[in-house]
Amino acid sequence: MYAVAGVTGNTGSVVAEELLRRGKPVRVIVRSEEKGAAWRAKGAEVAVASIDDAEALTQALAGADGAYLLNPPDLQNEDMRSRGRHLGEVFARAVKGSGVKHVVLLSSIGAQHDSGTGPIVSVHLIEQALLATGINLTFLRPTYFIENWGSVLGVAAKDGILPSFLELGHAIPMVATADIGKVAAEALENPPQRVRIIELAGPEDYTPEAIAAVLTPLVGKPVTAVPAPLEAVVPTYTQFGISPHVAELFREMYDGVNRDHVAWDGKGERRRGTTPPSAVFQGMLG
Repeated sequence: MYAVAGVTGNTGSVVAEELLRRGKPVRVIVRSEEKGAAWRAKGAEVAVASIDDAEALTQALAGADGAYLLNPPDLQNEDMRSRGRHLGEVFARAVKGSGVKHVVLLSSIGAQHDSGTGPIVSVHLIEQALLATGINLTFLRPTYFIENWGSVLGVAAKDGILPSFLELGHAIPMVATADIGKVAAEALENPPQRVRIIELAGPEDYTPEAIAAVLTPLVGKPVTAVPAPLEAVVPTYTQFGISPHVAELFREMYDGVNRDHVAWDGKGERRRGTTPPSAVFQGMLG
């Protein structure tokens, strides 16, 4: 049986769907019975637990052969390092207390670093805590999510402009969350002996200009990538209700991506998904 967290989000839902499609027993971890109702109808067990509650998470993982865990977004957080340390301690206690044999952690490209990566530092700390448990681990480190462009698709469709904090002319790996979920499901069924790192990207690397070119036929007008200064990250993010602390971490992350600091570790298995940006954007644009 496989326990899957994050099923109300983009990656966990794909993990659970893939496993169920393959006829595997699945237990979804949700915050309320209401959120689990649809999954129960699909044949999954439902465990109600908060991801940051060690006792409840231990019970949710009990009897599982493998578990998919992740660090849920917390855009109002005021201390991401403390959050990473706390979740790392919770996950470590839960996996040891439950006896689960294998954990697939949704981590991130750049998680090998302990600084200069923005919000990614939290999964770095969670990785370190899980390593200390001695159980079999798969660290799934995807690249920049293609879905991250979703916040500016409306501007592209309306004005033909694609604002980008990513450096123009700089191709970086990007990946669709659907591919992340599929690879995670596959990893759960194929546990390693001790530790496996999977670095995951999409079919190819993309510049902001390439993303604009993909969007052009989808929105029915020319789309041009326009650079946005990193100084604008904090005021832009905070106007959407994100805490200044998290906004500053995103600025640091963009800087790290542009400087190739948030990049491949090179010590793991390199994988590429199959979902192109056009397929992701078609679904988002409707």
